[in-house]
Amino acid sequence: MDPSLAKMRHEYALGALRKTEVDPDPIRQFQRWLQEAIAARLPEPNAMTVATADRTGRPYARVLLLKECDAEGFVFFSNYRSDKGRQLAENPCAALVFLWLELERQVRVEGKVSRVAPAESEAYFRSRPRESRLGSLVSRQSQVVASRRALDERFQQLAAQYPGDDIPMPAHWGGYRLRPELLEFWQGRRGRLHDRLRYRRRAGGTGWLLERLEP
Repeated sequence: MDPSLAKMRHEYALGALRKTEVDPDPIRQFQRWLQEAIAARLPEPNAMTVATADRTGRPYARVLLLKECDAEGFVFFSNYRSDKGRQLAENPCAALVFLWLELERQVRVEGKVSRVAPAESEAYFRSRPRESRLGSLVSRQSQVVASRRALDERFQQLAAQYPGDDIPMPAHWGGYRLRPELLEFWQGRRGRLHDRLRYRRRAGGTGWLLERLEP
């Protein structure tokens, strides 16, 4: 064991999490925390770890950006032919983790994922910067590429092919929506006696059960 890692300690003392103070709707509670992270000017406050698993149960994880959160769920965008796209096609269950370390907070979300409507993907695609749209056309996400030069040359070719703003959305690119079945809010506390409040969707999808978990 690395002794320097073993000795690393940070005492969490910025806040507390009480059942009487949180919103009964976990989506509204999440939106409240997200807005507080944005107001605190944290770097990439909408960054999240997205964990998936293939049909054998082997897990995978990577960091993406949340692009929408409403009563219907959490939305992110990707290449449907990517590794994560193939994993979600095989096993639509996924988990998200948001970490706002400066606020000593994290949120876990679990649920099932489905593709958003093509019109919704198109609307978001049109809102992206031109280079990002070209990048979606260029990238064969998760495939091996011979060199960075090959990737840059392909980008320049497509930039010349589409010199204006009319860049088509690739058919293999679009959004995913995770419909939450469970959300857990974590607030760091002293002595590692952290606050953990978990919302579980009730049977039939009507309302939420709020529970306190041991740290």
